[in-house]
Amino acid sequence: MTEANPRISKAVIPAAGLGTRFLPATKATPKEMLPVVDKPAIQYVVEEAAAAGLDDVLMITGRNKRPLEDHFDRNHELESALEKKGDGSKLAKVQESSDLATIHYVRQGDPKGLGHAVLCAAPHVGNEPFAVLLGDDLIDPRDPLLQRMVEVQEQHGGSVIALMEVAPEQIHLYGCAAVESTEAGDVVKVTGMVEKPDPADAPSNYAIIGRYVLAPQIFDVLRKTEPGRGGEIQLTDALQQLAADEKIGGPVHGVVFKGRRYDTGDRGDYLRAIVRLACEREDLGPDFRTWLRSFVAEEM
Repeated sequence: MTEANPRISKAVIPAAGLGTRFLPATKATPKEMLPVVDKPAIQYVVEEAAAAGLDDVLMITGRNKRPLEDHFDRNHELESALEKKGDGSKLAKVQESSDLATIHYVRQGDPKGLGHAVLCAAPHVGNEPFAVLLGDDLIDPRDPLLQRMVEVQEQHGGSVIALMEVAPEQIHLYGCAAVESTEAGDVVKVTGMVEKPDPADAPSNYAIIGRYVLAPQIFDVLRKTEPGRGGEIQLTDALQQLAADEKIGGPVHGVVFKGRRYDTGDRGDYLRAIVRLACEREDLGPDFRTWLRSFVAEEM
């Protein structure tokens, strides 16, 4: 780590989406607060940032997102009631979310896309590299993807994106990267990117998933980036400019992730994520797996 590549301490979590795929549940409840087993999805993301040493977290929110702030704040009445009952276990769970990190909030006034949401973080981040974590991708804590990405950024500078190999017929669901191999087996150099390409036009089957470590020069690029796919300012378009011209903000590398990822972006994957996580829990797994085997056998 050099003075040119200072230690990363800040994480940005865009959380301004409307969650329309989960209506009517998200009519009054932010999608980030939907429970995955017994914790809201957003808490898993903050825990991941904190585990990687990023204890300064900025959430980009929108209207009707006040429950996010309440969840990570202290609830003195609830804590007092649990303390009086002598329920130390539940008290610890309640206090855990407010002790994870120092969390700040800023509103994205207009829903202009992920690139615009990241740009809203510029005053808070300043001239430092920073991480961006999307809440739809939950990364298993046993597979420290973000920590590895921070290491790569500190080694090479520039920006780092998380990549995952997918079936060619699925690449149209993701941003896609053109890559060159490096000496490190899990690291590639990114030479280009395209947002949700037709499979016939995709440069690879490396999909961009929801973790980024970005050079601060991304803000200057985003300010000049015109709306792209869907009429939104796409982060992928800005990263493409950084990959095409390293003089702007250094190179773009990718960390190829082969660990456990839980996609909560649509209803089916959300349910599968809950089942997988519940099965792996020491307190829930044994009984739940027994029931699940019985249920599947009966249905088959």
